[in-house]
Amino acid sequence: MRKPRTWPGLAPAGLAAACGAALALGQAPWGLWWLALPALSVLLHRLTGGAARAAWLGWVAGTAYFAAAMFWIVEPFLVDAARDGWMAPFALVFLSLGLGLFWAGAAALGAWAGGPVALALAFTAADLLRGYALTGFPWALLGHVWIDTPVAQLAAYVGPAGLSFFTLLVAAAPIRSLHRGLPVAAVLLGLAWGGGLLRLAEPDPAGQGVTVRIIQPNAAQHLKWDPDMAALFFQRQLEMSAAREGGAPDLVLWPETAVNFLLEDQLGLDIIAEAAGGVPVALGIQRREGRRFYNSLAVIDPEARVQALYDKHHLVPFGEYVPFGDLLDGFGLRGFAAREGQGYSAGPGPAVLDLGPLGRVLPLICYEAVFPQDLRAPERPDWILQATNDAWFGRLVGPYQHLAQARLRAVEQGLPLIRAANTGVSGVIDAKGRLHQSLPLDSHGFIDAEVPGALAPTPYAVLGDLPIGLLLLASFVALGFTRFRNSG
Repeated sequence: MRKPRTWPGLAPAGLAAACGAALALGQAPWGLWWLALPALSVLLHRLTGGAARAAWLGWVAGTAYFAAAMFWIVEPFLVDAARDGWMAPFALVFLSLGLGLFWAGAAALGAWAGGPVALALAFTAADLLRGYALTGFPWALLGHVWIDTPVAQLAAYVGPAGLSFFTLLVAAAPIRSLHRGLPVAAVLLGLAWGGGLLRLAEPDPAGQGVTVRIIQPNAAQHLKWDPDMAALFFQRQLEMSAAREGGAPDLVLWPETAVNFLLEDQLGLDIIAEAAGGVPVALGIQRREGRRFYNSLAVIDPEARVQALYDKHHLVPFGEYVPFGDLLDGFGLRGFAAREGQGYSAGPGPAVLDLGPLGRVLPLICYEAVFPQDLRAPERPDWILQATNDAWFGRLVGPYQHLAQARLRAVEQGLPLIRAANTGVSGVIDAKGRLHQSLPLDSHGFIDAEVPGALAPTPYAVLGDLPIGLLLLASFVALGFTRFRNSG
């Protein structure tokens, strides 16, 4: 006779929530991987059992994890708290509950398939799926706990989902037997750590002979579009672009939406070019084409002509555009962060800008840097340029998590990344993900830095997520077949 289905009580749910919250401390800016790893191990141990029970505990743990790791999501609603503040708690609650469903599904699938390895595979699949489903949101992946350690170098070979799989394997090893599993986990961790140290110790490639001036105006989001303050921030950027104490750079880089006028305002471009004094300027700027508006990055030459142009293609749902916005246009609905029209239109996709002697550059605008697939351009660039406005992310954890993910993109591609953030952190990231020169959060200033050298294309740069996707598919087919055969 089949036993009645039972649900876990308060204590197991509380333990699952505690594990999820402890796991979040492995994310930037804390980086407590040594706390996150045992928390993940305990959680996986508690998920062995019935699929329904595992799904419930996985949902509780996932909700706690995402709430703790991503509480910065309330910050955009506090820019104009009188108007939007009431939405902040709903955003955090619904985002955490929604993302927690990925963990619920992974827990149920892993418990159904049976065994710690099945759980590791299922949670890896959840991390991978989260990067693509519903336009994707691969923030706070489990593998991100290693970004400040040598283990992050593993991403050059297996990518972020592979890094999550490694994390889960290490955590799952002791589940069946501490006596046997702990040594296995220690060996896996030791090999990855040692391999990362060896890669970091390899000679760095020579710099590219291009000096970029990174401008950080520190325009607070609630002041950025105020006419008087916008003029002040514009003047601040002009003065920093014109400075010549250390000589002239080869390129000046301004952050995302750096000015309060459109690209079609030729007078504004003339003023920027004149201030730069013969040096080309790459700046984040909005532009209009018919009834559509774009969040763009334009490179203007010393004569203020647009030399190269990129339109952001991976937009933030409800932030930069409203789904089915053309249908809802008549109701006045617009993207939360968009300044023009009813929101931004998406560009055609990743592109490499040929800037002549400055090299071939892959531009990223804001949170495009959290999507590994957005770096798969038709050709390999010499370096990556990110223009972002992290003022939306607050001052506590959001900007640091965004920076950490940009560092991981550099590791995955074996390419340096130059980053201009409106309020910080701006800086120079080498091809191994190390942050060299930087401007701290909530400060204004500029730095002149040579673009570091690029490494040879990494395995992940060539193959992307295909290997880990095929591994997951083959593994689940094998597990399903085994379960079906055993049940017969």
